[in-house]
Amino acid sequence: MPIDISTDRDRLDIPMIHDFLSNRSTWARGIDLDTVQRSIRHALCFGAYDTATGRQVGFARVITDQATFAYLVDVFVLETHRGQGVSRRLMEAVMACPALARLRRFTLVTSTAAGLYARFGFTPLHAPQAHMEILRPDVYRQG
Repeated sequence: MPIDISTDRDRLDIPMIHDFLSNRSTWARGIDLDTVQRSIRHALCFGAYDTATGRQVGFARVITDQATFAYLVDVFVLETHRGQGVSRRLMEAVMACPALARLRRFTLVTSTAAGLYARFGFTPLHAPQAHMEILRPDVYRQG
């Protein structure tokens, strides 16, 4: 399937992204539109577009200072376009992005696609005991 990957925020289908994250993702269920819009405004975003229709079919967001660190989040492909190489194309674009070329650390969290990310050099944490977090899995549902 011919796919175009773009970092142009003006092309992003914000309602579709919000709908997917809020209603179909396992990690951001219930997230409100304002939060999605702010997250996009403050990150490097990649949209995947079906070239036949121009419709956005995938998304990835990278939180980064573009110098030392990046965190890959909100990666998804619409159900209708899965299994067609869209996630691989998204990852190729992310990894080829000049703003992310010389980072000291690039992280992500996944429960379903470790094999995909491993193909691009991601490995389990080097020192998991050194990483800490504040986790609020239901923050978007607490109103």
